[in-house]
Amino acid sequence: MGLTGTALAIDAGNSKTDVALVSADGTVLGTARGGGFQPPLVGPGRAVDVLAPLVSTALAQAGFEGPVAHLSAYLANADLPAEEAGLTAEIAGRGWARTVTVGNDTFALLRAGLPDAGDRVGVAVVCGAGINCAGLGRHGATARFPSVGRISGDWGGGSFLADEALWHAARAEDGRGAPTVLSRALPAHFGLTTMLELIEALHLRDVPDQRRHELAPRLFDVAADGDAVARAIVSQQAAEIALMASVALRRLDLLFEPVPVVLGGGVLAARHPLLHDQVSHLLAERAPKAVPQVVTAPPVLGAALYALDRAGAGTGAYERLRGAWG
Repeated sequence: MGLTGTALAIDAGNSKTDVALVSADGTVLGTARGGGFQPPLVGPGRAVDVLAPLVSTALAQAGFEGPVAHLSAYLANADLPAEEAGLTAEIAGRGWARTVTVGNDTFALLRAGLPDAGDRVGVAVVCGAGINCAGLGRHGATARFPSVGRISGDWGGGSFLADEALWHAARAEDGRGAPTVLSRALPAHFGLTTMLELIEALHLRDVPDQRRHELAPRLFDVAADGDAVARAIVSQQAAEIALMASVALRRLDLLFEPVPVVLGGGVLAARHPLLHDQVSHLLAERAPKAVPQVVTAPPVLGAALYALDRAGAGTGAYERLRGAWG
């Protein structure tokens, strides 16, 4: 099969990157996985350098060298129009494809949860390492948030929840805060006894910073056992997820229509009962016709589906592509 009918699909997140080479009939011809995509830390050029060996690997699996017809890239840290434009130029300059589309990776999650026929409208909330929300409405309308951290009003995500749990646990141990099992459970995760020991280990880098996210699942464990402080944190996360989704739906004039609300990312995909049930309940109150659904397929599927949309693919192509990811 020639290159004229092929596309590269890229989903690049903070912790991992997936690349797939896909034909116009929905066949996956090659795949590759690599590390995280972090242009704010290393700059757009070096961030895109991380993609190069993955693109080469995916092409080589099919015996291709490129360029392909189109490249569809949905990237973490492509939060602002200026960032999207810069990354589009950087990727286009590599010569991997004749045309290039770049968007925020939340849109890839959204596309993975949208139907392949009819109106492709709805909202997605990703709650993984961070939190983000994006939506597509009719006539090309979009809704999104800057999602660059506290300065843009963000609350939540796995890394944020881990730090919130640490804050409450530290204050519980020294008497400034309400008692919570977190003050014992968090140190125990690293084989320590007290929060003071854990604070010292984190401060002196005896426990590397990249391991802090491991504490988010412990927060959910403690909450599930009934701890009031942990449950309050989880409840606030549920409220924020429902709030972002309902605001995006309202901005798209979809608040009272039966459209998908796609939920994804590690925190939501885990389906922690306390979080999942509260999100569902709050969405039912605020957007009574919305249809929440958890998507666990890799977001690169969404990037590949966008490539098929662009190619005007038929029903069989979509079915074949979705079947490749179960």
